[in-house]
Amino acid sequence: MSFSSEVKEELSRQVSTARHCQLAEMAALIGMCGDICISATDRYSLRIHTENQSVARKCFTLLQKTFNIRSDVSVRLQKRDGRGNMIFTILVKRHDDAIRVLQAVKILQQDGEISEQVSPANQLLVQMSCCRRAFIRGAFLAAGAISDPVKSYHFEISCTSEARAEQLRMLIRPFGPDAKIVKRKKYYIVYIKEGAQIVDMLNIMEAHVSLMKLENIRIVREMRNEVNRKVNCEAANINKTVNAAVKQVEDIRYLDKVRGLGTLPEGLADIAQLRLENPDASLKELGMMLNPSIGKSGVNHRLRKISQLAEELRQSKEENYYD
Repeated sequence: MSFSSEVKEELSRQVSTARHCQLAEMAALIGMCGDICISATDRYSLRIHTENQSVARKCFTLLQKTFNIRSDVSVRLQKRDGRGNMIFTILVKRHDDAIRVLQAVKILQQDGEISEQVSPANQLLVQMSCCRRAFIRGAFLAAGAISDPVKSYHFEISCTSEARAEQLRMLIRPFGPDAKIVKRKKYYIVYIKEGAQIVDMLNIMEAHVSLMKLENIRIVREMRNEVNRKVNCEAANINKTVNAAVKQVEDIRYLDKVRGLGTLPEGLADIAQLRLENPDASLKELGMMLNPSIGKSGVNHRLRKISQLAEELRQSKEENYYD
C-alpha cells in the first residue's frame, strides 16, 4: 500500500461527531468527485465516484450517519492505459434523499438552482476551523495524493476549476501552509512541496498516525543528509589539503634544483625541509615540529613565501628563454 493510500485509509476511519463537520466533509467529497443526475421528469439522483475503496466506505458512512440514508454501492472495472482500475460508485437513487443531501451541502439552492460550481465550499459550511479541516480532509480523500516521503515531498489536490483551486488554497492558508496552484492539462493542482508544511497538512486533516510516520522518515532523511554533507565537506577539505601539499613539495623541489635550499632564509629553509620529509603532515603538525614551534598561520605564511619565490624563478627563466 502506498503512503497516499495509507493516509486515506486513516482518514476514512475518522468520522467527526459534529454534524456541521460531517456536512463540510460531505460537501468536499461531492464537489470533487460527485455527479448530479436529473431525469426527464425532473427527478434527482446523486452519484459519487472514486477509485479508492476507503474513500467509498467513508462516503457511505457519512451518508448514513449524517442523513440516515443507506446508499447503493457498485463496483466496475475500468481499463485505462492497459491497466484495470476498480471504480466504486455510491448512488443515492431516491429523489427526496438526493434533494436533502444537495440542499444540506449548499449545492442545491432553495429556489431549485444548482450552484454553478458543484460544492464551492459555501461559507456557511466552513465558518468554523473544525469545518474547514473537515472540508480539506474531504477534498484530499476525493482528489488528493501524497508522495512516498522516502523518495520526495509532494502533496497535491486536483481541482476541475481554477476558482475551486483558489478557494481551497484560501481555506488552507489560515492554518499556515503556503499552498501554490499550477495547471496540469485540464486540472488545477493545489500543491505543497516542503516537508514541514506537508506535516502541517496531515495535522490539519488529523491524520496523526501518518504524521508521526512522516516525521520519523524526515528525521532519518535529514540525519542522512547532514552526515553526507559533513562527509563531502571533509573529503573536499582533504583533497584541498593534499593538492596544496603536492604543490608545495613541487615548489620546494624546484627551488632546491635551481638554487638550492641553502640559499633560503633560515625560517623558510627549515619549513621547506620539514615539508619534504613530511608531505602528508598538516600545517599545524608542521608548526609543532619546529623549534620553537609556530602556529598554523605562520607555517602557511612561510610556505606561501616559498611558492612565491618558486613562481618568480619560473617566470624569470621563461623571460630569459625568450630573450
